[in-house]
Amino acid sequence: MAKKTVASLQKGEGRTYSKVIKCVKSPKTGAYTFQEQMVPNDAVKDVLNK
Repeated sequence: MAKKTVASLQKGEGRTYSKVIKCVKSPKTGAYTFQEQMVPNDAVKDVLNK
C-alpha cells in the first residue's frame, strides 16, 4: 500500500506537497503523539512554526 502512495506522489502535482510530521505533547496525559499533514512546499515553515 505504501508503494502506491509514494508512486502517486512522484508524478505531477505530488511533488509540490510535503509530508510534515510533528511531535505534540497532550495537555491531559502528558504523552507525546505524532500529527501528520500533507502541506504545500511553500507552507512547510509556517506549519512547523505553529
